[in-house]
Amino acid sequence: MPQTYLATPKQVAKIYFICCMAGHKFVLKGEDFFLLPQRALLIPRLSALVLSDLHLGKVNHFRKAGIPVPVLANQTNTETLISLIMTHKPKRVIFIGDLFHSHYNSEWEVMGQLIKNFRECTFELIPGNHDIMSKEQYRKHSIVVHEKSLAVTTNLTLIHEPMETISDDSYYLSGHIHPAITLKGKARQSLTIPCFWFGKNQGFLPAFGAFTGYRPVKPEVGDNVFGIVKDRIIEVQLSAG
Repeated sequence: MPQTYLATPKQVAKIYFICCMAGHKFVLKGEDFFLLPQRALLIPRLSALVLSDLHLGKVNHFRKAGIPVPVLANQTNTETLISLIMTHKPKRVIFIGDLFHSHYNSEWEVMGQLIKNFRECTFELIPGNHDIMSKEQYRKHSIVVHEKSLAVTTNLTLIHEPMETISDDSYYLSGHIHPAITLKGKARQSLTIPCFWFGKNQGFLPAFGAFTGYRPVKPEVGDNVFGIVKDRIIEVQLSAG
C-alpha cells in the first residue's frame, strides 16, 4: 500500500491551496511555464505544448489480451489533445516519452490522422521505455524523434526517465513516474491526485493518458508541487511548522 505523504518524517506540513481555472504560471530557471489542468504544460517563448506518458494504444493492448477495458479512455486522450492544440495553438507539440504503449495497433492510425489535421505544428518525441515501434512508423506520421533528451534552453533539458546525478547548473524535466500527491485531512480523510512536481534540479510531469494510473511521490519541503483536481491546479506549499 502506498504511503500517504505530507512532509518528511521530521517535519510538519502546512498546506495552502491556490486554484486557477486556466492554468498556473510557474517560473523555472528563468523560463515561464503554464501548468495546465489537462496534465500538460506550455512554454510560451517556444510556443511549445509539452506532455508525457500518453500510453496511446494501451486500452487496445489490454483488450487484445482478453481484458475487458472500456474504450472510452482512447477517445478521451484524443479529444483532450485536440482541444489543447486548438485552444493554445502551439507551433510545437513535444511528447516526453511513452507516446505509445506497446506494439502497433489501430490507435496509432488515429494519432496519424490527428497530426495530419494540425500541419502547422511539429510533433516531436523524446523516446520512452514503451516507445518500441519501428522508426518507419514515426516517419510515416511525420513525428520528429530525438535521441534520449532534448535541450530546450541552455540549462533546461527534457528527458523521459529521471536522471540519477545532475549538476547544479542544469535542470531536467521528466515523465515516466506518473507522480501523484496524497493529501490528508481531519478525521482520517485523504485524497490522492496527480501532480506536477518540481525539485531542486529535476521536475516531473503527470501522466497525460487517461488509462495510466499514478504513483504517490515524496517531495521534500522546498519543492514545488501542483496537484490537479478536475479543471483546477492546486498549489501545495509544504513548510516546516
